[in-house]
Parts: sequence; C-alpha cells; structure tokens
Amino acid sequence: MEAPHGYNASASNVDSTVFFLSGIPGLETFHVWISIPFCSMFTIAILGNTLLLYVIKTDATLHKPMFSFLSMLASIDLVLSLTTMPKTLCIFWFRAREISLDACLVQMFFLHTFAIMESAVLLAMAFDRYVAICQPLRYNTILTHSLIVKVGLMALARGVLLMSPLPFLLRWLPYCGSHIISHCFCEHMALVRLACCNMRFNNIYGIIVAFLVVFLDLTFISLSYAKILRTVFSLASKEEQLKAFGTCISHLCAILVFYTPVILSSIIHRFGHHIAPHIHILLTNFYVLFPPMMNPIIYGVKTKQIQDRVLHLFHRKSF
Repeated sequence: MEAPHGYNASASNVDSTVFFLSGIPGLETFHVWISIPFCSMFTIAILGNTLLLYVIKTDATLHKPMFSFLSMLASIDLVLSLTTMPKTLCIFWFRAREISLDACLVQMFFLHTFAIMESAVLLAMAFDRYVAICQPLRYNTILTHSLIVKVGLMALARGVLLMSPLPFLLRWLPYCGSHIISHCFCEHMALVRLACCNMRFNNIYGIIVAFLVVFLDLTFISLSYAKILRTVFSLASKEEQLKAFGTCISHLCAILVFYTPVILSSIIHRFGHHIAPHIHILLTNFYVLFPPMMNPIIYGVKTKQIQDRVLHLFHRKSF
C-alpha cells in the first residue's frame, strides 16, 4: 500500500502502526536521478569497508591498535549504510514508502546507536594518535588488546544506553495526524514531529544526547590534538615534525567528514525553520552516506601499509 500524493491520514482511517516515508519532499520527480549518486556512494561504501576489513584481517602486520580501531570504524560504517540505504533506494526505485512503526523504530535505533559509536571510535583513535606521538615508548603497554576490546564494548554500551529509551518512548505515543515521515528513513526528530502530544521531553533528551556525544567527544579530541601539536612542535627538525603529524592526517580527515554534516544537520533541524526541507534531508543522507564512503578511501590513500596490501592483493589476482 502506498500513500497517495498529498495524503493526510488521521487516526480514524489509517492503521496507527503504519507510516509512509516520503523520500525527498519536493524532489519526487527526480528520485530516479538522485538514486544514481546515492547508489554509487552506497556501493563504494560497502565494497570499500568490506575490502578494508578483509585486508586488516588477513595481513598479520596490520594487527595493531590503530588498525583495530579502523576495523571498528569500518564495521560501524557498514551497519550505518545497510541500515538506511536499502530502504531509501526502494523508495526511489519502486515507490515502496510503507514502513511499520516497529520497523521504523528499529531503523532509528540502529542509525543513532551506530552514529554515536562512530563518534566514540573517532575519539578512541585520537587517543591512539596521542599515545603514538606523545608516549611512543609506552604505546604497546598502554594500548593492549584487552584495552581495545574494552573501548569497543564501552562505545557499544554508550550508544545502546543512550538510544534504548527512545523506541519505548516513541512506541506508545499517539500519532493522530499525518503518518507521512518527511524523510528517506526513520530518524528521531522526523518521527517526533508526527506525534500529537507535548514532545518537550523528547526534544530535551535529544539535545542532551547531542551535547554528550558531539560536544564532549569533540572536546576530548581537541585536547588530544592540543597535546599532539605541542609534542610535534617540540621536535628538532621540520622533517620529524611533518612525519609525526602526517600520521594524524587520515584521522583528521575522518573527523571533518563525520562531524561537519552532523553538526550542520543538527543546527538546521532545530533552528533552520526557513530552510527548504529537501536541503535538510539531503544533508542528513550526506552524513549517513559520505563518511562510510570516504573513510576507506582516506585510509587507503594515506596509510601506506593498507595501500601496499591492497595493491599486492589486486596484483596477485591479476595473474
């Protein structure tokens, strides 16, 4: 069943557990064309992160803390891509807009939980770079296998704990107005707007979570890089400085790629009331698609060990 254009369901004539994803409002006639870059980015993200995981898994020389964190990042990016893009492409290609409330809540939970996890892993990678540059002699004793496992579990636990209340809060809300979600996938604020009751608690909770994740993680990342820069500038030669800081370039690119659209999207969601809806939705899709696509490219280009391993893999298969 598909909601017709201009559809405005009410509680009296529509199943309250069925919703409809609009895709990109105002650009419906261009959905097929928009699907081309979306599908291309999705394919690159899946292939790139899968290849990255395979290379790290099969090469014993890459079984180091930095690459363990990179494996976590690649795994998270795969989940983020697979959580949102298949449904988005179904909307674009087949007009398959219908989604049950339970499926919507599951998608929202995975989307936000793994986005929070990605932020935590980027913070852990900043700590990894801090130890590698500022405490190089203690690197292997500080970043042990057990510590890396604990960091991964803590990242997962934080995401799950922060997001677990939301599906339960949203599951029992009255949705007595339109059941059309103005988005390509289910996210917290897009679903909150459909509820016909006071949603102040959900709004405040969303702001607190955003503060705890984005602001605090970026603060600690900034502190790590302040110490890294101080150590780098204390090195004797320019060559040593460039070599030390060069090991951080990939991570800095990953930070910019992830946090820039997240912050812009959050600001537009809460304060950009006069911005066209399709601008916000395109930006949200951008932060779901762009980091998973770019991270394996960034690390493949800037990390020589990965680059050499990938080239060796394809060179061997060509014979």
